[in-house]
Amino acid sequence: MDDGERAKDIELRRAPEEPPNTDERPKWDNKVQYLLTCIGFAVGLGNVWRFPYLCQVYGGGAFLIPYLIALLLEGLPLLHMELAIGQRLRMGSIGVWNSISPYLGGVGVASLTVSFLVGLFYNTILAWVLWYLFHSFQNPLPWQSCPTKANHTGKPQTECERSTPVNYFWYRVTLNITTDIAVSGDPQWWLVVCLALAWCIVYICFIRGIETIGKAIYVTATFPYLVLTIFLIRALTLPGAMLGLHYLFTPNWETLKNPTVWLDAATQIFFSLSLAFGGLIAFSSYNPQKNNCERDALIVGCINSATSIYASIPIFAILGFKAQSNYNDCLNDNILSLINTFNIADGNVTENNYGEWLSYLNSTNPYEVEQLHLKTCDLQTLLDQSASGTGLAFIVFTEAVIKMPGSQVWAVLFFIMLFTLGLSSMFGNLEGVLTPLLDLHLVPKCIPKEIFTGLICVVSFTVALIFTLGSGNYWLEIFNNYVGSLPLLVIAFFEITAVIYIYGANRFSDDIEWMTGHRPNLYWQATWRVISPLMLLVVFLAYVVVQAQDKPTYEAWNPQYVNFPAPEVLAYPDWVYAICILLAAVPCSFIPLWALYQFIPFVYKRLADRQLKNPFATDGYDVET
Repeated sequence: MDDGERAKDIELRRAPEEPPNTDERPKWDNKVQYLLTCIGFAVGLGNVWRFPYLCQVYGGGAFLIPYLIALLLEGLPLLHMELAIGQRLRMGSIGVWNSISPYLGGVGVASLTVSFLVGLFYNTILAWVLWYLFHSFQNPLPWQSCPTKANHTGKPQTECERSTPVNYFWYRVTLNITTDIAVSGDPQWWLVVCLALAWCIVYICFIRGIETIGKAIYVTATFPYLVLTIFLIRALTLPGAMLGLHYLFTPNWETLKNPTVWLDAATQIFFSLSLAFGGLIAFSSYNPQKNNCERDALIVGCINSATSIYASIPIFAILGFKAQSNYNDCLNDNILSLINTFNIADGNVTENNYGEWLSYLNSTNPYEVEQLHLKTCDLQTLLDQSASGTGLAFIVFTEAVIKMPGSQVWAVLFFIMLFTLGLSSMFGNLEGVLTPLLDLHLVPKCIPKEIFTGLICVVSFTVALIFTLGSGNYWLEIFNNYVGSLPLLVIAFFEITAVIYIYGANRFSDDIEWMTGHRPNLYWQATWRVISPLMLLVVFLAYVVVQAQDKPTYEAWNPQYVNFPAPEVLAYPDWVYAICILLAAVPCSFIPLWALYQFIPFVYKRLADRQLKNPFATDGYDVET
């Protein structure tokens, strides 16, 4: 077969069970909308508060080596595969895998379940962001100082004085957190209101599917980059900014010998690209089939990783400023104590000669110096105070903001940025739930899509009320750790196995050639066939081994704890640990259950056919008539 005949053959060949109504399927207004939506889904809160943390604790710039390797060998191949298969078959996650094989529909159900569960806690984080955003307009910021009285008791607020105003506003004013996950506490009405508002905003943006998403994404996907640039310009002018950047990017090559570094790099790039949620498959299904999905995957993947690095610069410049400010405050408090205790003239003790004065007084008046209980001021220790997730956004960064001139403006910009980052990711989570259900016609035709979308949002809001309880933050951490981790690795492994070894690698390559005009090169073929499945299997096994070594613990906020304000580390009760296992296992269980559901009728039909052919067959033996 010559090249012309081959091209004609590929042009005429159709995908299996391609839906007959593909021409009626909604389409993106333009290519920019599609790319921005995929970028907005991939670029989320983890780019801002997870990646910088990993760089900090794993050797600064050295962490980029395993991260980029994971991007090339795991992230980009899976991203390309999801965009290509969704574009070719033009279905949601359940429809795609069910069309490849009736026994694989459970992979799509697993993706749908994960998207639903992740959306529950992800939108709760947006509710917290709204709560902080509303309070950012106050002057002074409410987390800048401790309240003088505690509610109606008239007693000094010792919990705040023993910790910090920032910690108090987060744990007590915002969460009103309980001291134990077993103590649920009451729903906090202010969080219920913010959660309802967050779901209303998601619904308004999503009410007509990609028609309204495509309009909202112009703001939600681009505004974070504007704010990051503003923060970058301002942060680089702050004292101590260079300390933070030096700390972030100075490579510590010894950390690369730690296997955990490679495991975290592989999982970070995987979750950062939002793979296996089903949202990317759904978004690409609205593309015309003649579209260069390979180029799209490279654009989305590279922009996502570049955003992580770009966001780290202003974040750590500001954290360097915070460390420098805290170091100066520590020295000034110690200097003031020395001046007042030993009647030293003002100006004689400065930051430059503080060490000399302290050595001198220790040698002449050691007992008096000991009674002062001077603070230990160490800049390196302050830089080592790492935090990720909510700890970075609602504690570390808010503390840094109050030290910046015009703190209200920076707080407003920061929380608007977080909200738009999270909102664009929520579009993908909700799309991963709605599109499979609509594609399989599981929604009665009498129910308009707008009403069905509203019902999903109402159900999600109702279930997410668990996160507004006093113990809600503990449950959110459980959902984050167990829903958005192991199940995604399992789903991705079955996805790439289904495409390469069931749908067929050669057939998939033909599809890509038909869509893009060229066949996948050796890099794509090698990663799809061998490297990526092997990496997923290794990461899965390593993750299970790490999790099985010790019973999981959590950090509780307990004012009665002897080492307060340090968190009290507690082990999960057995019943909570069982829920953790269920959250990780339930999405994965749909894969074998769906296959079993499809297999039982097949076996029954074969037995029935055999009985019709030979009604005297008993106990597995054919009786000749």
